[in-house]
Amino acid sequence: MKPSQVALDLGPPFDDDPRSSSDFEEIAHPSAHNPYWSQSSAAHNTRDEELPLHYMSEEKARRRVTRGPGGNGGGFASQATEKDLDYDAYDAEGKDVYSKMKASRGPVSSGRPRRPPPPPPTTLREFFVQNLEHIPPIIYTLLSCWTRFHKIGKSDVVVWDEAHFGKFGSYYLKREFYFDVHPPLGKMLVGLAGLLAGYDGSFDFTSGATYPETVPYVAMRVMLATFGVAMVPLGWYTAVELGMSWMACHLVALMVLCDVAWLCISRFILLDSMLLFFTFTTVYCLAKFHNQQYRPFTVDWWVWLALTGWSIGCVCSVKWVGFFVTSLVGAYTIEDLWDKFGDLKMSARDQLRHWGARIACLIVLPILIYMASFKLHFMVLSHSGPGDAQMSSLFQANLEGNTFHENPLDVAIGSKVTLKNMGWGGGLLHSHVQTYPVGSEQQQVTCYHYKDENNDWVLLPRWDEAPYDPEGPIRFLKDGDVIRLQHAPTTRNLHSHPIPAPVSKLNNEVSCYGNATVGDFQDYWVVEVVDDIHRGSKDKYDRIHSLTTRLRFRHQASGCYLRAANAILPQWGFKQIEVSCDKENNPKDVHTYWNVESHWNHRLPPGDVRYYKSPFLRDFWHLNVAMATSNNALIPDPDKEDILASKPLEWPFLHVGLRMCGWGDNQTKYYLIGTPIIWWGGTISLILGTLTALVYLMRQQRKYQDMEPREWDHFLYVGKIAMLGWLFHFLPFLIMGRVTYIHHYLPTLYFSVLMFGHLLDHFVFTSRRLSDRTKQIVFGVTVFAIVGTFWWFRGVAWGIDGPINEHWGLKWRSTWNIYNE
Repeated sequence: MKPSQVALDLGPPFDDDPRSSSDFEEIAHPSAHNPYWSQSSAAHNTRDEELPLHYMSEEKARRRVTRGPGGNGGGFASQATEKDLDYDAYDAEGKDVYSKMKASRGPVSSGRPRRPPPPPPTTLREFFVQNLEHIPPIIYTLLSCWTRFHKIGKSDVVVWDEAHFGKFGSYYLKREFYFDVHPPLGKMLVGLAGLLAGYDGSFDFTSGATYPETVPYVAMRVMLATFGVAMVPLGWYTAVELGMSWMACHLVALMVLCDVAWLCISRFILLDSMLLFFTFTTVYCLAKFHNQQYRPFTVDWWVWLALTGWSIGCVCSVKWVGFFVTSLVGAYTIEDLWDKFGDLKMSARDQLRHWGARIACLIVLPILIYMASFKLHFMVLSHSGPGDAQMSSLFQANLEGNTFHENPLDVAIGSKVTLKNMGWGGGLLHSHVQTYPVGSEQQQVTCYHYKDENNDWVLLPRWDEAPYDPEGPIRFLKDGDVIRLQHAPTTRNLHSHPIPAPVSKLNNEVSCYGNATVGDFQDYWVVEVVDDIHRGSKDKYDRIHSLTTRLRFRHQASGCYLRAANAILPQWGFKQIEVSCDKENNPKDVHTYWNVESHWNHRLPPGDVRYYKSPFLRDFWHLNVAMATSNNALIPDPDKEDILASKPLEWPFLHVGLRMCGWGDNQTKYYLIGTPIIWWGGTISLILGTLTALVYLMRQQRKYQDMEPREWDHFLYVGKIAMLGWLFHFLPFLIMGRVTYIHHYLPTLYFSVLMFGHLLDHFVFTSRRLSDRTKQIVFGVTVFAIVGTFWWFRGVAWGIDGPINEHWGLKWRSTWNIYNE
């Protein structure tokens, strides 16, 4: 049984002079009359001496543990001085939650341990000693340069997605507008790399084509590989800021350095190196900001909060996958603000300041950066190009080389026009000679995003009216007119009938029927004006203008409306957008809105360019919706087998690889596969980390204390960063319908690497049960496994020459298609 009190008998006090001849400082003998040992709190305002936790009753011990400044129960006992701790707040009755205390200013209880800054160096040796911690990341950066740049120009052909992103970089140099499903920042950096390398944008980057001497592809690859180089020191410093031991920091940096998938993807003209770089910077800046939480609103606090927002804006401007790491920052911020909301020492004014700072730096700043990338995108791509049709007609009218502004302004019967659907990402009304294999089996009508003559239609009067006379009076098109739309190349008429559409079964089919002399009443369409973008309500004008007037076409016989949403036709419809006739009259459905885009009529004067101004916000929103629509359309084709595609559940344990180029014996071959020890170890660590946290929580519930409060906070903090980061990056791919590839897992891999290092740190490198020799053995074995596996698979990233089957030992899983079988 443990005693509730302990009394120490130090003997009677000395009667002689309390001072002796000793040169050492002397402590007064404990005595009831000695004021040094007095327990009068009124005289000295100090706390009573208390016994260690293991000599206390459970309730008293629980009240004795001071609450850390992070609001989660931990603190730096070795660093917090007595004046930093507000002991008066902890009364004996446990009612401190009702007292309004001054906000705690101590260091946070997780992350990197805080140390006082060293004094300014006075000699070169002192400067060197104070910066010894930067020597390892410098060495790792040099090694990263070697691995990323080694033999980077070995393959002189267009490899994998260089066919896309190299071409997009060319468009920036030629300033021609194009369309892609990704935001523009990364592709603008590709264009900048080409500009700095002296590339003129003339190469079309055909897949597998040999680079001509005029294309400095090696210099472009080197510039983009620099982002891959920077991943390694970022991995090191992130581990440092997360509070890992030096051994764990070395392992994290080594895993980033030695993963052959990260290495391979960084060596070509692709966006992935930039996406990974900004993902790394986001996590690093978040960790740096977390370590500044103990002193809010200082310069460093603001800098790292703003840099976190800047990094979010950049990563989202490269690929939308960046929104996944943004979710991690959002989850951290929600938890942080929730803790602050429960801090009764914090004033309402400081609460509002914290909210305002995060809204400004983590929401407004990233949005501004994201929008700025699109503004620069529009400014650079000022000439007409292959992606015009994805944008609104007004936007296209402002591109150099586009002739829309020269088209006649007023639309008349007899005009030849193209009709643009005004739904977000809408295409041009289109028809071709192929017929529907189902339904009426008449000529197909679709929406198409590229310009050709099959988009041309002629506005004609009804069959029961006088035929159009090109020499007669001009009849301008007005609201309520009933017309025919004749397909110019085939002379067939736009037609609808009560037959279900091939995809949207609740709507009627739209087809082309008859010819210039054959037709019926099902060819009649009523023109309904919605409004005009520049002139406003339709009550203010009579004539319909090209580009600006928004129209709806109602089928006169059935009352349905011509509609083109995002339904995709099967392969027999060339994967184009279905056009149907919607029976529901929804005046706010923008997919039933159309405008006249191209307009030819030699009898009418050209339009006025003053009418063709397109606001940036409208163009920005239109392009983003078009990107989302096209991205969602990238679904697996059941009619084709994509040997490069893979499923998300095949990634964590490295079930598949990806051939990045041709696989002939005379070709240099690159195989996108990860370093197995890193991928497998990371995935296993995620499982073990989850189980470990559950076991600790269960033991805590049973009142076991496995670690100090600060250790527990640190374990949870790093574990949440790694686990939530992995989940936020991996789970969306399980629910999205688009086609996926193994390179989509590469940002997710980073968080499994952090978990791998974190668990080794927790169980081995910082364990009190293991000797230093055991820790060094575990560290050495792990380093040897990582480096050895990297060296074994280095060829898949640096290029493999000759027959692939002669390279023995590369197929570690039967599902890898690295060999020709």
